[in-house]
Amino acid sequence: MGGSLGLAARELAGVRRVVGYSRSPATLAAALERGAITEAADSLEEAAAAADLVFVCTPVRLVLDHVRRAHAAAAPGTVVSDVGSTKAMLMDALSPDEQSRCVGGHPLCGSETAGVSNARASLYEGATYFLTPGAHVGPAAFEKLYDFLVQIGARPVAVEPHEHDRLLALVSHLPHVLANVLMTQAGESHGTRDPLLAAGPSFRDMTRIAGSNARVWADIFLENREALLAALRAYREGLDEMAQALEAADEGRLTALVGRAARQHERLLAAESLSADKLFRIMVKIPDRPGVLQQITVALGDAAINIEDLAMHHMSAELGGELTIYVLGGAVCERAVELLGLLGYQVTTGRGVE
Repeated sequence: MGGSLGLAARELAGVRRVVGYSRSPATLAAALERGAITEAADSLEEAAAAADLVFVCTPVRLVLDHVRRAHAAAAPGTVVSDVGSTKAMLMDALSPDEQSRCVGGHPLCGSETAGVSNARASLYEGATYFLTPGAHVGPAAFEKLYDFLVQIGARPVAVEPHEHDRLLALVSHLPHVLANVLMTQAGESHGTRDPLLAAGPSFRDMTRIAGSNARVWADIFLENREALLAALRAYREGLDEMAQALEAADEGRLTALVGRAARQHERLLAAESLSADKLFRIMVKIPDRPGVLQQITVALGDAAINIEDLAMHHMSAELGGELTIYVLGGAVCERAVELLGLLGYQVTTGRGVE
């Protein structure tokens, strides 16, 4: 993740200086050789002090400490983010001052491979990139991070930290658990023939992520323990329902269960194939108070309304400011306006960019 961010920053965003730090000299040497960084720092603090944007790309058990150290060492205008798979514990632990310039991040991309040797500049292109701003996030900090992510091809989506962890328990952490269990069950099954020698495309697709970095994923499972346990309980209920239908030889019930899954799969495919429409501009008058930017961006994210770009103009503490949001498509614009109106904001719209 970190190596790909460095390559993307240089190749896609035109960043000339990328300072990296790792506890491993071998990792730093490989990053320099690949061009993922332009120079190596001797400490996390040294790297943070030189940066406009800091990305903490370490195991989740270390993220909070590293984010805090980076924030303390960085210049006042520097924004600190991370790429960890869990967000609630991090954002809950940050102080209001830390939240003003520390925005949690989680890109939904990557593969079972890891390390800077597998980095590529195109990793983030087209990928959903969750942002979890705290209530005290500074608009300028959020905008700086958002703009960078758009430059490297990502699609940033704001989401509340606890909701992020619930979502990821379902669509990321649970699949990793299932892939590991399925692989172990098949590999350790005893019979006249080894099941792994008979594995076809379905099994390979479902177990592609099995055995991914054990230390990293153990940390993720524990960090998101409650949400993952809830997902596992719900999955167990689904398995029990399928087992009961099989025990009863109930063809109608089995057909209905598969049909329910088919309908949800169609929804997934439809969401992935949405075509781009024309750009619409939404101008929102906002007061100068903590939590406004978080409320707006998270509400739009929860409604599956993607923000293509945004800009913030602050007038004064008394007058507040204007947040300009860009979305694709007239129907999406209408939904956004309706939602923001329900939240009590005064909104005007226009076509494209002025």
